Amino acid sequence: MDRSERLNYLKKVADLSDTDIATITDPNIAFNFDNADQMIENSIGVLSLPLGIATNFVINGKEYLIPMATEEPSVIAAASNAAKIARHTGGFTANCDEAIMIGQVQLVSIPPLLMKSTRQKLLLHRKELLRLANSNNRSVKARDLQIKEIEDKSENMMGTMLIAELLVDTRDAMGANAINTMCETISPKLEILTGGKTIVRILSNYSTRRLVRCNAIFSKYELGGEETVDRILYAYAFAYSDPYRAVTHNKGIMNGIDAVALATGQDFRAIEAAAHAYAARDGTYRSMTRWFKTKEGDLAGDVELPLAVGTVGGAVSVHPMTKLGIKILGVKTAKELAVVLAAVGLAQNLAAMKALVTEGIQLGHMRLHARNIATLAGARGNLIKLVAQRIADENKVDIHRAKEIIALMSEKCPDINNHYIDNNK
Repeated sequence: MDRSERLNYLKKVADLSDTDIATITDPNIAFNFDNADQMIENSIGVLSLPLGIATNFVINGKEYLIPMATEEPSVIAAASNAAKIARHTGGFTANCDEAIMIGQVQLVSIPPLLMKSTRQKLLLHRKELLRLANSNNRSVKARDLQIKEIEDKSENMMGTMLIAELLVDTRDAMGANAINTMCETISPKLEILTGGKTIVRILSNYSTRRLVRCNAIFSKYELGGEETVDRILYAYAFAYSDPYRAVTHNKGIMNGIDAVALATGQDFRAIEAAAHAYAARDGTYRSMTRWFKTKEGDLAGDVELPLAVGTVGGAVSVHPMTKLGIKILGVKTAKELAVVLAAVGLAQNLAAMKALVTEGIQLGHMRLHARNIATLAGARGNLIKLVAQRIADENKVDIHRAKEIIALMSEKCPDINNHYIDNNK
């Protein structure tokens, strides 16, 4: 499809309005410098990213068109291709924990001999502290309080600390601002009860009580045979066992997750931090995904990640393009959004490993990158496609060859760029 066909399809399938389409075609209508100036400090402009749609996704029996914001060629194509393979065996199956986040208050200057009794005292005042935490919040709710003692392992030897942790149900919000407010609200009372001092009062982005699990089976026939399955398992074994490989392996997973997170207004930095921490939870940094061979010889994969996302609050409620991202995706809850992100991450990983162990990662990637090279070389309009195709077919995806091809074409038609733009030939 060309752009107009894509937009017409989206308008029909995602029930977009004429205003929605206008926002997509000219984002400055709805989000300009004045908006940006209200969001951040010392604003000077707006940076745009390409926004595309990943197709073929079936998750828990539901079809999705998935918006992805990314500057990297092949990410959307790879995810869509993997999702297409997964469709043959029913797509992706996923589930998500309740949206429980943790807020932490650090308490110091408590005598070591009083640590145990102070901890018990705080637990005795649990209900009072929870009421106080919930006094200014309606959208989220603190459900429990836990107290843990932490030994200082820094080189500064600042002493043992008590950490008061609020367990907060954030529902359909990511919850950061509300949790931070809760932590600051209970801090004065904690100081009174303990005689200590509060230092840090903030949420934890390590959202281990908000795990998402997703799995899928990929037919050996669709992958190219059982040998390809074995080769993918070798690649997985490498990523599981060696942190140097695992980092790049997991970067590919996050290519997909971050792109959806950006398109839907999520805090992708928090998502990244939690995911990488979880990948190292046993003390060694490993693959975020797991892969196995079924009894039938097909490839089975799964992923489990902490994913703190929201469909209300934050950029989701402010930025018109991220609102549209949620609308196109068609998710109603934060849990549904989380399972979509997990499925995209699993699909992205399968596609990357398949490419790595067969044709190599560069062939498909450079074919798509060829369009960027053609543009840099001076091609415009439909000439971009022709030059990109030529340098990709020649396996010479570099700007010098692209310029040579444009020069050769220009000898025959001096105004070749306008010719291709105007006449669509």
